[in-house]
Amino acid sequence: MAKRTKKVGSVGRFQARYGVRARTITRNIETIQKGRQDCPKCGYKKVKRISTGIWQCKKCGVKYTGGAYIPETESGQNAEKMLKGEFEFPDVSSEEPKEAESKGGKK
Repeated sequence: MAKRTKKVGSVGRFQARYGVRARTITRNIETIQKGRQDCPKCGYKKVKRISTGIWQCKKCGVKYTGGAYIPETESGQNAEKMLKGEFEFPDVSSEEPKEAESKGGKK
């Protein structure tokens, strides 16, 4: 039997239903979700998704929480940087809005 899901990948099970855009978004999410991910503790690509937001390394057995579809979200990485002190907030109080200067200025 010939392989029929070369282009569509894992969403070939939906056939012609639900529309192209919905199937494309689902395909992109599933390729990341079902692929091998790096373990934050041992570094091996053995992390699998157990449930929504719960990930486990098959080598060292560590369980941790992450995103629903990816082990580490961008907001989670930013939170870690803030806790370590690597991330600095921009100083908003020293910057004056340019709109206020242009409205009250001479013409």
